[in-house]
Amino acid sequence: MPTYRFCPVCATALVPAIHGGKERVGCPSCGWVFWDNPVPVVAAIVERNGHVLLVRSHGWPETWYGLVTGFLEKKESPAEAALREVEEETGLKAEMGAFIGMYPFERMNQIIMAYHVTAHAGDITLDTEELAGYKEVPLEEVTPWAAGTGYALRDWLRSRGIEREVRPFS
Repeated sequence: MPTYRFCPVCATALVPAIHGGKERVGCPSCGWVFWDNPVPVVAAIVERNGHVLLVRSHGWPETWYGLVTGFLEKKESPAEAALREVEEETGLKAEMGAFIGMYPFERMNQIIMAYHVTAHAGDITLDTEELAGYKEVPLEEVTPWAAGTGYALRDWLRSRGIEREVRPFS
């Protein structure tokens, strides 16, 4: 979360005040308010040949893998963003499946819109600037985790009649 001390419109020092029923910082001069709205993010459950593709970001422990995720771009629908992120991060073309749901990720002040996509055959070409690794996990072995996109994976598995225990995120 950005920390604002001065108004980005008029440079007046910001002060705490009640706006919209909550304490937020605002400008006593021009009325600008820092609402701290969540950032929209997309996630893709990438299915390919009976496997789910999981990726690992730089800086994550070697055991942490998650879904392909990314930010929306201007004038882009969430579904378009999910397909673009899959192609940019893995080099795979994919087809849109179903919208899975929306999930809060409070630690990063994000709202995640998750989709299921089916990737076409081909070689994975990882965007090494963003990602450190990937693994393809057989559908019968993939396990959701108790954080952010893990709940989307749980819900997608349920939609396929597969009940899995959500493992702690560690």
